[in-house]
Amino acid sequence: MARSLYVSLVLLSLIWGGSFFFIKNLLYDFGPWGNAFMRSTFGFLFITGYMLIMRIPFAVRQIRWVPTVVVAMINMALPWTLIGFSETRLASSMASVLNATTPICTMVVGLLFFGSKFRRIQWLGMGVALLGLIVLLGIRPGSFLQVDMLGFGSMIAATLCYAVGSQLSKKLLGGLNMYQLTFGTLLGAMIGSGILAATIEGVNLTKIAVPANLFGVLGLGVLGSGVAYILFNYMVLKGSPEFATSVTYLVPATAMIWGYTLLHEPIGWSLVAGLILILGGVFIASRSGRQPIRNRTGAK
Repeated sequence: MARSLYVSLVLLSLIWGGSFFFIKNLLYDFGPWGNAFMRSTFGFLFITGYMLIMRIPFAVRQIRWVPTVVVAMINMALPWTLIGFSETRLASSMASVLNATTPICTMVVGLLFFGSKFRRIQWLGMGVALLGLIVLLGIRPGSFLQVDMLGFGSMIAATLCYAVGSQLSKKLLGGLNMYQLTFGTLLGAMIGSGILAATIEGVNLTKIAVPANLFGVLGLGVLGSGVAYILFNYMVLKGSPEFATSVTYLVPATAMIWGYTLLHEPIGWSLVAGLILILGGVFIASRSGRQPIRNRTGAK
């Protein structure tokens, strides 16, 4: 793959590692849906301003809006809300480690619904990653789960959303460049999450004026959504959904550093051991890649 794809991967991991910190802080004044709304709104404002300044065409008439909104809700609004809810019950570092299962979920979704085929080494990798989750959760004979299962389930549901959303993005939203794709999906996520936030939680926009909140929505919206999804969509379009979601291999390390230094969250042995096993599993699972699928004419 092109070197620019790996540069994008590292940059995105640095941005999204910090996103867990911003989400945690914003949850004090905004609910999970409000968090997703703020994030998509500031991301949308950023990408719109950037495209105007750089004179990048919006291609509004070329965007297929129904599939774009579907992808936006599945790949942005819903997982962002689920992550926010999970962080009301889990430490940000724990949430980031669970987020590292996204590549495994992407493989499973591709296998079940998008015609992917994998070799035995991929299944071995999935098994190692599952062992990592067991260690992370502190499951052992005669013990109870050491984490909140509702928060755990919400985080896993978010990774499944990312898995389905990245596959759908590659399949349904071709023909657009990474800026147009980011513009369309952030607009869809902003509208969808805004309606749900106003209906379910209510949004107090005056709280944005609080310096800590303004810093958070700028960091989460401009960096974590605007810049980040330009990079993510570039990797999906020029690489693959599996490669793009592999950014979550790197995110836990940066997120744990953010959580430890800024939130004073402890880093226990089970967190580190679980992270190592999960990352080892997804690394093994990604070694051989997907086998090509032959169509009925025999072409690859």
